[in-house]
Amino acid sequence: MGALFIFPEAFMSNKKTLIFTGGGSGGHVMPALTIIKKINEDARYDVHYIGGIASIERELVQDYKLTYHPIRTGKLRRYLSLENMKDIIRVFLGLVDSFKLLWKFDRKNTLVFSTGGFVSVPVVLAARLQGKKSFIHEQTSRVGLANKICSIFANRVFISFEDSYKYFDENKTYFSGYPLREECYTDEIKPIKINGRVINETSKPIMFVTGGGNGAQLINKLIEKNFAFLTEKYLIVHQTGKAFFNDYSTKLKHPDYIAVPFIGTEMIDLFKLATVTISRSGAGTVCELIAVGKKSIYIPLKIAQKNEQFFNALEAHKKLGSIIIEEKELTDASFLQALSDIGDHNPMTKVQKQNGLQFLVEEIEKAF
Repeated sequence: MGALFIFPEAFMSNKKTLIFTGGGSGGHVMPALTIIKKINEDARYDVHYIGGIASIERELVQDYKLTYHPIRTGKLRRYLSLENMKDIIRVFLGLVDSFKLLWKFDRKNTLVFSTGGFVSVPVVLAARLQGKKSFIHEQTSRVGLANKICSIFANRVFISFEDSYKYFDENKTYFSGYPLREECYTDEIKPIKINGRVINETSKPIMFVTGGGNGAQLINKLIEKNFAFLTEKYLIVHQTGKAFFNDYSTKLKHPDYIAVPFIGTEMIDLFKLATVTISRSGAGTVCELIAVGKKSIYIPLKIAQKNEQFFNALEAHKKLGSIIIEEKELTDASFLQALSDIGDHNPMTKVQKQNGLQFLVEEIEKAF
């Protein structure tokens, strides 16, 4: 399918324009921001972001050097719902918004890069209608509906897990890996100070607990229930999530327990330091821990689309021997057995050499 419209390109700028899109959750936005941070080191690019009007992506991109364009959008569902009728209209309006936005950019010097989520569908479709190149990146081991649709119109599809090849056209699908911060691939551990405590200097093994930026109450309660045993054995850094921080920082008290609402740039260093990390198994977390080379304990989110978190964790199990405890199997006994299986010595073991970040940046450069 070629371009359906001809543009007055003689009047347009020759500067290389990168238009990122993706959203609905942090899992779709963060890989885009990792690429944008790297791309922003190169002054040849003019970087834009297309996202929702009131959305997480609009909030997350504020600290980056780019222009944000909000569009109307609807949610894509795999099940029957009356809301689907309303959202079909919203997606159409998003297509109109995207078409108008993309119209002003030079076809030959513009690339649309999508990281998924329902907001990306009208953008990628509009790019195809205007004959502009578009790439998409699938973060999870199981394809989302938005990226499945976008893959029909995209020029190239990049995947984080090799098991995802089966969901896309093999003639335009490439294994890139997940775009990760470069510190995932070094042995350097920067000093970490949290709540006034230097985490590097401890006689106990370190446990890092995280349910993601929003927290996971199931994991929080697991720590609370086994608190006496865990604080006797470990120094615990517990990312509770913002919604649960006040509760857990108040009711759980111990010199070797540190509750924080959110861990920022120290996350990778904590992965490296921790003897055991307990987490959900979103694609970003799994790929970072694989790159760091740390065996971990994963408790996949049961309601994740197509059970994708389980299959993400399965990749870490295959490569590092990480332990998966499904929600239906989670008990005090299964949890304590997993801790015993991890043991007190869990060194970094490098198994994933390709950083998706460098691969994708090179592919973007070759697109122009």
